[in-house]
Amino acid sequence: MARRKTRNRGPIESVNILKRIKNILRIIYSREVGDQLLRHLKNRMDVYARNETIQRKRKIYKGRPVLNEKDSIVITYADNVCREGEKPLVTLHHFLRKYVKTIVTGVHILPFFPSSSDGGFAVIDHKKVDPKFGDWHDIRRIARDYHLMVDLVLNHVSSKSKWFQKFLQGDRRFRDYFIWSDRKIVMPEVFRPRETPLFTKFETAWGAKYVWTTFSEDQIDLNYRNPEVLMNIIDILLFYLSQGVEIIRLDAVGYVWKEPHTSCVNLSKTHQIVKLFRHILQYVAPYAMLLAEANFPFKDNISYFGEGDEAHMVYQFSLPPLVLDAFARKDATYINRFTEKTREDLLFFDFLASHDGIGLLGAKGILKDEELENLIRLTLDHGGQVSYRVKNGEKSPYELNITYFDAINDPRNPDDPIDVKRFIASQAVMLSLRGVPGIYIHSLLGSRNYYKGVEETGIKRMINREKLSLENLEASLRNKQSLRYKVLEQFLRLLDSRKEIRSFHPRGTRKVLELDRRLIAVERRFKKEKVLAIINVSDDEIPLPEYEMRFNLVDRTFFDGHIEPYGVYALE
Repeated sequence: MARRKTRNRGPIESVNILKRIKNILRIIYSREVGDQLLRHLKNRMDVYARNETIQRKRKIYKGRPVLNEKDSIVITYADNVCREGEKPLVTLHHFLRKYVKTIVTGVHILPFFPSSSDGGFAVIDHKKVDPKFGDWHDIRRIARDYHLMVDLVLNHVSSKSKWFQKFLQGDRRFRDYFIWSDRKIVMPEVFRPRETPLFTKFETAWGAKYVWTTFSEDQIDLNYRNPEVLMNIIDILLFYLSQGVEIIRLDAVGYVWKEPHTSCVNLSKTHQIVKLFRHILQYVAPYAMLLAEANFPFKDNISYFGEGDEAHMVYQFSLPPLVLDAFARKDATYINRFTEKTREDLLFFDFLASHDGIGLLGAKGILKDEELENLIRLTLDHGGQVSYRVKNGEKSPYELNITYFDAINDPRNPDDPIDVKRFIASQAVMLSLRGVPGIYIHSLLGSRNYYKGVEETGIKRMINREKLSLENLEASLRNKQSLRYKVLEQFLRLLDSRKEIRSFHPRGTRKVLELDRRLIAVERRFKKEKVLAIINVSDDEIPLPEYEMRFNLVDRTFFDGHIEPYGVYALE
């Protein structure tokens, strides 16, 4: 019987993808188990490949890259903006369409599933939308207007999840869904981003058990040695694609596979799982992208590109602390050196702020210890806090908990007229580098430290997770003298200018120019077009007469040869 061709993928290519999937499954488990899993997995993939939404997107993209220089992605919780009597997902869609419009083209909605803690990351049911936010219809509506990114929370589930509740009840099928012991185990060699115990004691129908909990006692780590766990997570990934999702964020991916006597992060079989996901997307939805969230030192972070066969993008975790350092010291030396040395074939998700803090691991080995200590002092002086990690029983700083606006600007002097200009300049760095910009909603709106959230919950990260009333937000945005209006208006204007500059294509090239230690100067090229992006990280005026009379694409004027304090330029 002749093979039926699938649109955009011939039968030979399909066979080759399936061979690669089979080989990976054999590496993760065994030849026999891998072959059994392939038969089950192929049936699931074929079912989803016929999904109407996936088929429609395959026709739209026709093998073209999903993202280009016109794209940027706003990062938000489902309920960051709320209106009384309306589901938050509906309110979010309204806010985006009214204020952001098409200037920002993508949205990362942080976990909107039923959950029990950690801002949604303790997921109770991966396939449901929490009714308090809305439903899948609301998600699909947003996905029709924007590139949609959704979290695949694959390292753990909530202690309230069906899987773990079955485990507690003694259901034999679920005994191997988790990693447990009859006695308390001490494993100081395991890398921890938290100060809580690695194992948590639970009373079960078959006695007291100590269960692996990397992030909190409410987040139970999954056991990927059990193939059934992996198959269930893959089914969740495929389901998200069927709901219109185009970018899959692999949350805490570095922790998923555990081996005795290791740090239990970034292990080889973790990378095999990412490769497996990549091939599954290639088979079912070749337009879709994987984004690896691996908050580790730079070398470990970029390892999730593999040999071009793992994630399509990784978070640029080095960027937030390096940009903050440049503005804090009015010296761009470190970020310029780092940018110049970074491989040009890597596609980063460039961001400065997120629902988490400003991670410090990405700056390890780049900034000196005294520079890192300076960032910690700055954070505390600006009203922020510091979170710690534990390794080999020792605590060390892990992230800075502060809004990016208050990290860049001193809240003790809130009337400084240059605050907005300085902040927008910091964001322009992210928009100028080679990658896809990710903009946290509180940066887009110029939010300040939210101390009430920290006081009420005891959670340091709440300082940057304030929930906003749409009524109050719109009142601020109608006031042209308000901080929120000024930040949003200037941010959107900068993004709108960027969309028209083809040289900022994420697959273009970049070259760092050493013009002055107070300047970030990057020449961006794509095909025959080029632009010179310049950002001043200081409050000094800097003469550059050699570039006089070049056209500045940011404000549509000719450059007069002088870089203003915290000036932003894109010179043709």
